Parts: sequence; structure tokens; C-alpha cells
Amino acid sequence: MKLDQGPLEMQITELVISNPVKRKILLIEDDEDIAKVLSYRLIKSDFYVFVAADGEKGLAEARREGPDLVILDLGLPKLSGTEVCRAIREDHDKKFSRTPIIMLTAKAQDVDRVIGKVLGANSYMIKPFNAEALLNEINKFL
Repeated sequence: MKLDQGPLEMQITELVISNPVKRKILLIEDDEDIAKVLSYRLIKSDFYVFVAADGEKGLAEARREGPDLVILDLGLPKLSGTEVCRAIREDHDKKFSRTPIIMLTAKAQDVDRVIGKVLGANSYMIKPFNAEALLNEINKFL
């Protein structure tokens, strides 16, 4: 049975166009002010955002939620950002281990950037950061 392109099909098409699936971003950041501002900006940019304030919770959230991208601070309590990055990259679940990671950190030394890349970060950005530059970086991977 073939459906004619009638009003119902047009309504469904309009519904799909007006309600695109939001991409999930996990923000692992222990600075509450940065987390609030960045979450607000990402939500306004039509992303679904969930936040973890330490490395242990962040890794657990990443495994539970399967985000499309992780924004990761390095100086985290309980489990450092480098440990979180390593755990994601070494995970046995291939899809999870390939999750794009943007390190967003105050560590500005060249050696820190190199370590981030060696651990498998897709991008490394330094705080303070430009929100538009971060959004551009996110869009490269999504």
C-alpha cells in the first residue's frame, strides 16, 4: 500500500524538521560558574547538556549516557581529566572509546597540549576561552 503525500505525511515532515534530535554533550567541569555559563550557552545552541563536577562522576555519566561529545577539564577532583580521557580511549566499547573529547583547561603549557593529544583528546582549548571558538570546535566533531 502506497501513501499519497497528503496532509498527515506533511504534518509528520514538519514535526521532524521542527524537532531535530539534540546532540548530547557531557561537560565534566568542577568550576560551578564555568559549568553554568557554558551549559547555558550550549543549551541555547540546541544541545542537550549534562554536567559532572568530578572525574569519577563524569566517567560514570559518560558510560551511562553515551554522549556525542565530551568537554573535559583536566584539574578535576577524584579522577583527573587525563585519567578520564585515558579510561574513555581504552574502553572495550569501540563506539564509546571513539567519543570526541575536547579538553578545556587552564593548563596552557605546550607539554600539556602534547599530553592531551597523546592521551587521545581530539581538541585542546585553554581557559579563558571564546564561546564561539568552542562552538565551532564542537561543530567540527558533530
